[in-house]
Amino acid sequence: MTVSDPKADLHRYLQTAREALLWKLDGLSEYDIRRPMTPTGTNLLGLVKHVASVEFGYFSDTFGRPSGEPLPWHEDDAEPNADMWATADESREQITALYHRAWAHADATINELRLDAVGRVAWWPAERREVTLHRILIHVIAETNRHAGHADIVRELIDGAAGLRADNGNLPAADQAWWQSYWSRLEQTAQEAGKSR
Repeated sequence: MTVSDPKADLHRYLQTAREALLWKLDGLSEYDIRRPMTPTGTNLLGLVKHVASVEFGYFSDTFGRPSGEPLPWHEDDAEPNADMWATADESREQITALYHRAWAHADATINELRLDAVGRVAWWPAERREVTLHRILIHVIAETNRHAGHADIVRELIDGAAGLRADNGNLPAADQAWWQSYWSRLEQTAQEAGKSR
């Protein structure tokens, strides 16, 4: 059995989730990365903008390491959900560059602090505000993976592309006919179950 480095393991899982989320933008038009695909407006570029904001929030002021990055969508007078979509003036390149700057700032925090380093999340309830880097890493990994999962579904709805990443779909190797048959079988099962209950 090899010896594991817990901080390195957590950092690797965070990086994998980051890359999975960002990969969902590849090959899509400006319209497709911005178009709302759910009744609540979930869209790919908005997910990236949101997760960039999350990393800046949790790995900067929480540990007394302000990033200096302006995030106007978090100001008191910002409209609700302003971090969940990109305005026409915010380009794909700007949002992805923001995310890369968030990675760099977070990575510096992760590299410089111990897992038991204590921070304070100002927007959490008072009884839970004091945290460790370990807890924040787990929180941000969970948040990033949650939104990467949203991005998986949104991307599949846009153009049918699915999977974990370009070199590993993490799906059964099957042709379109198999997937159509599979989908039909699931639909039939759902209808049958719906009639019997």
